Amino acid sequence: MSQALPRDFDVLIVGSGLAGLSAALHLAPTHRVAILTKRSMSDGSSGWAQGGIAAVMDRSDSFDAHVDDTLVAGAGLSDPAATRFVVEHAPESVEWLRSLGVPFSEEDGHLHLTREGGHSARRIVHVTDATGAAVQQTLIRRVKQTPNITMLEHHMLVDLIVAGKLGMQPNRCLGLYALDETTDEVVTFRAPHTILATGGAGKVYLYTTNPDTSTGDGIAAAWRAGCRVTNMEFIQFHPTCLYHPHVKNFLISEAVRGEGGKLVLPDGTRFMPNHDQRLELAPRDVVARAIDFEMKKHGLDCVLLDISHQPPEFVKEHFPNIHARCLELGIDITRQPIPVVPAAHYTCGGIHTDLSGRTDVDGLHAIGETAYTGLHGANRLASNSLVECMVFARSAASDILATPMPAVPEIPQWDDSRVTDADEAVVISHNWDELRRFMWDYVGIVRTNKRLDRAAHRIQLLQEEIQEFYSAFHVTRDLLELRNLVTVADLIVKSAQSRHESRGLHFSRDYPRMAEVAVPTVLKPV
Repeated sequence: MSQALPRDFDVLIVGSGLAGLSAALHLAPTHRVAILTKRSMSDGSSGWAQGGIAAVMDRSDSFDAHVDDTLVAGAGLSDPAATRFVVEHAPESVEWLRSLGVPFSEEDGHLHLTREGGHSARRIVHVTDATGAAVQQTLIRRVKQTPNITMLEHHMLVDLIVAGKLGMQPNRCLGLYALDETTDEVVTFRAPHTILATGGAGKVYLYTTNPDTSTGDGIAAAWRAGCRVTNMEFIQFHPTCLYHPHVKNFLISEAVRGEGGKLVLPDGTRFMPNHDQRLELAPRDVVARAIDFEMKKHGLDCVLLDISHQPPEFVKEHFPNIHARCLELGIDITRQPIPVVPAAHYTCGGIHTDLSGRTDVDGLHAIGETAYTGLHGANRLASNSLVECMVFARSAASDILATPMPAVPEIPQWDDSRVTDADEAVVISHNWDELRRFMWDYVGIVRTNKRLDRAAHRIQLLQEEIQEFYSAFHVTRDLLELRNLVTVADLIVKSAQSRHESRGLHFSRDYPRMAEVAVPTVLKPV
């Protein structure tokens, strides 16, 4: 048994992306905050976001227009109240970032606003084509300068500690267990408030634009703790991930199409006119299915995204990072098209929350991609994700600041006295690979009942094997991530099986039509 004593804080935040860092900065003036992240502070998805932040910042634009665009993209499943809440708080979130020193791109002394698919106006605030990285670096600097925030890198969430599961009342979250990889010990953390900001679950698929950290940790832990999970069938596949044998998850920003990039076949034929009148600026689900259709129709490994008709100076100025990375790989995007394929990109569903980020368990909030707020519905509108992180980080922090802090009782430490070191680590890597491959093949862009049934059967077998492994051996990060991924895969498949229609990101050959009434898929733990 670990001899480490519980570590007490006012608020525990799991995840160091935009949502988690923003919440920490809002809470730190009055609360002792710990940020736990399973790798380094900068390894999450936020730093990878190329496009930008959607906010109404121009007089010719309006909140109503942004709300309408979001509702259209969400295919009838975006919650109107949540959508308006985010849209109306978006400008102040951008101004907050500017006050912290984020160097947003400007033109003639004003913010440069670009346009992306599904938006009816230019409302994307950005830092060239590396917005996420610029925002993340700024917030990390601020966090490091804030005395009340403790940063705990290489701490992997094992499980939440919930009073009800310990036979205590009232039922609330009391803290968590985390694997400290520097000591290989599971540490007990106590706090009256815990915020999950762990990001999405893109690594459940073989091909993804997400970093290796996106393994659905918060969603799986909240589900085990007794929280509802909503709309997990809606996994957004980004239409344009770079297709290259040595680079598997480099994203080609939506903004490339926003600035005139055209999708073409190898012979140069433009194909989007055959699929949607909005052409390359159609919502991502439409573009992803169009590319998937053309690849299967013509037996292609990829399609091409061509922006070489724009002046070289324009391309280099607007997409310096994409230009430089492709050039390293022998692709000069000012002169030749970019090979692209769809890849799992964003988890639109997640832990069910209200407008304050509260979950079904008292003392537990969820924000960012790990949460379901009602904003994204059946498909996320481009660049609505970073602003959602900030709006709900502030909202959750405000809720915590307004709530009296109850005393946290003594809680049991982690007991690993009856387990041993694993002797067959190959089992974990094999199961990880099998899971991601059949999720890609059976639960991808286009689904069928038969494919989903096959996936469900495989998942059941994997769950039994992984639980046996988890019970018998010392926990490792690889084992914990695999356990979380198979839980998330199960939630995705169960959600997809229960939706007997095609809507937004969920397309079924067995139910190709959209139902008249849009209803969220809400799963409740037994």
